[in-house]
Amino acid sequence: QVQLVESGGGLVQAGGSLRLSCVASGSIVTINVLAWFRQAPGKEREWVASANNRGNTYYADSVKGRFITSRDNAKNTLYLQMNSLKPEDTAMYYCLNTASGSWGQGTQVTVSS
Repeated sequence: QVQLVESGGGLVQAGGSLRLSCVASGSIVTINVLAWFRQAPGKEREWVASANNRGNTYYADSVKGRFITSRDNAKNTLYLQMNSLKPEDTAMYYCLNTASGSWGQGTQVTVSS
């Protein structure tokens, strides 16, 4: 089973940018959809963005126009470029292999006002 490891989180001021990576332990070529979710303290985990292996991407309304997700199948990596960050983007960010239902361990993003 392909394992996922997220990285790239940190502390950033409002208006700043971060790029998250989700590296898979094996090939992602056959995984149709990889997705990003986030979970803020006291809130339910929510979907953020998805990328399929045909190059299509999809975004939650709350991040549309600010976040960009992409995948590099050759590097077995899913990315999330986050721009114009807001304090309400503060959360633990997770990637999901929708084929197996497996999650990474998450990476913390904190946006200060």
